[in-house]
This record gives sequence, C-alpha cells and structure tokens, in this order.
Amino acid sequence: MNAPLHAQKDQVKLIRKDAEKKVEVRIGEELFSAYLYPETIAKPVLYPIITSGGHEITRGFPLAPRPGERVDHPHHIGHWMNYGDVNGLDFWNNSDAIPADKKDKYGTIRHTGITALNENGNSAELEVTMDWLAPDGNVLLKEKTHFVFSSEGKKRTIDRITTLTAQDQPVSMKDNKEGVFAIRVARELEHPSNKPEIFTDANGIPTTVASLNNEGVSGKYRSSEGKEGDDVWGTRGEWVTLNGEIEKEKISVVILDHPSNPGYPTYWHARGYGLFSANPLGQKELSGGKDVLNFGLKAGESVTFRYRIMVYSGEIPGDEVLNSEAGSFGKEQ
Repeated sequence: MNAPLHAQKDQVKLIRKDAEKKVEVRIGEELFSAYLYPETIAKPVLYPIITSGGHEITRGFPLAPRPGERVDHPHHIGHWMNYGDVNGLDFWNNSDAIPADKKDKYGTIRHTGITALNENGNSAELEVTMDWLAPDGNVLLKEKTHFVFSSEGKKRTIDRITTLTAQDQPVSMKDNKEGVFAIRVARELEHPSNKPEIFTDANGIPTTVASLNNEGVSGKYRSSEGKEGDDVWGTRGEWVTLNGEIEKEKISVVILDHPSNPGYPTYWHARGYGLFSANPLGQKELSGGKDVLNFGLKAGESVTFRYRIMVYSGEIPGDEVLNSEAGSFGKEQ
C-alpha cells in the first residue's frame, strides 16, 4: 500500500555520492541540504540549506557565487562548526585565501567516515566522523557528529549533536570570538546596511565588508531575551531567530541552544552582514570582559554540543512558539 501523498512529500531521503564527496538530503524529490566534505575546503559543511518554498537561506560564495552578494570571509560556507583557538591554532578562519607561509597558524578538519545513514519517514539520520588536524598532521580532536534532518509541512529542521574527544594531549579552546556553530546567510537575509565596515579576525587580519544595494534585503535578528537587530551581538539567549523575505517568501531561520551545552545560554556572534553564529566559548570577547570561559579538555576527555536549526517558510513564528520549541528541545537527551 502506498504512503499518503503528504507523507511522501515530507519523506526525507539521504543520497550518498562518494565520488562527489557529499551526501544529499532530499525531502520528497527536492534538495534540502547536502553534507559536503571535499578537501578543497578546510572543513566539512552543510551546503546549501533550502526552504520548503525553494529558496536558499545560505550564501552562495565561495562555492557558487550569486550576483549582488558579498564576497568577504571565504571561510563562511553554508553551515559549519569549528573554533578560532584550539591549542593556539585557528580553525575558524582557515581557507584557500590564507597564504602558504601563514598556514602554520591554522587547523583543518577532515572527514574520515560515514558511520550511519538511516531514513525514518519524515526524518533521517546521518552519522559522520572527522579529525581536527594541526598543520603537521597531528590529530588534536576526533569528532563524531550525528545529524537529524526532518520535515513537518513547511518547517524543516536540522539537529546537530557533535562530540569532540581530545586525543593524546590536552586541548585548550581559549576564549575567542570566532566560533562555534554558524550559518552564513543569503544576501536577502542580511540586515540592510548603508556603510562599509571592517572586521578583524583572531589573527588581526582585517576584512572590509562593503555596503551594497539594499534592494530585497530584509533580515532582522531577534533573541529569546527580546534583543533585536545588531543589539543581539554579544548577548546571551536560549535562541535567536533571523526573519526576512526572499522573493516574497516569508522566512525565519532559528538556532536553538541546548541546556547541556557548555556556556549555556550561549553568547551570540550574530552579525548584520550575514554571519549567524552561537558561540558559547568566546565569553570574554563577546561580553566585553564581564564573563570568561577558557574551555579545555584533558587527554581522552570528551565534550558534546547539541544545537537545532529550524527553517520556517511562509510564517514568522512568535516568541511563544519559539519558547515552546526551545523547551521541547531542551528536554531531549
């Protein structure tokens, strides 16, 4: 007996394409996202992420540049998870834009395997492993990540549960603003901006973020604490939503923190130019010195981070809905 039409439409499928170094995530016949792990980028990413209405919430650059979008920060690709100071190495800012003579200051994350693919109707699970590598090839951290992709009508969800295990030496993750769980969004979901800005990375390297044509640019952040717009940056919250429109499709992109995470509720490294990031570890940088968390692991010790991304299409959920979602997520183990 065939499944009902609506169930087929919500069915989540994982399509493994080893030769292309990716796993596609499809809902019905439509692409939702893909886990990409080519060695041409410095870490595996989810790219693109697409609404049920067919619009990409992620920036195209540098993998598939689109007209009118910014071309800053080439390390901002789709969704990724890493950090700006791991035993003194910068995993966050690494990209092919780093000169060869500076590469000894940067770390790289390499995919090492797919350990599980399970399809469960309107959800699917993907388990992968990665190594966090020093420039000399030494493995600092082993990563095991469990993704859960799900579909419920016009809402699409990604859970990421990532366990990092220190290997034969202690690992320090010193307080740093560059982290941890991030999405670089499409131009339409940025905040309208009328002036160019300069941002400096952890190594003091400046990047100019140009002021562009604001036509169709409609993004606005809101946090669980009622902060809005650029005021969200450097504040704590259980969730942040980024609301906007792409070609008249109302879109809300939400990141939920989990109570079991270090540094809960997280600080938000959320920038109007399109970087949407939860950073629980960079507390001194983001609080202006009010809080400090120099996180670390002993040899053999592990830590687990759990986050949820929700992508709403056609509606902008209110605080009551998001507080309920955060409460439900917080009860999950």
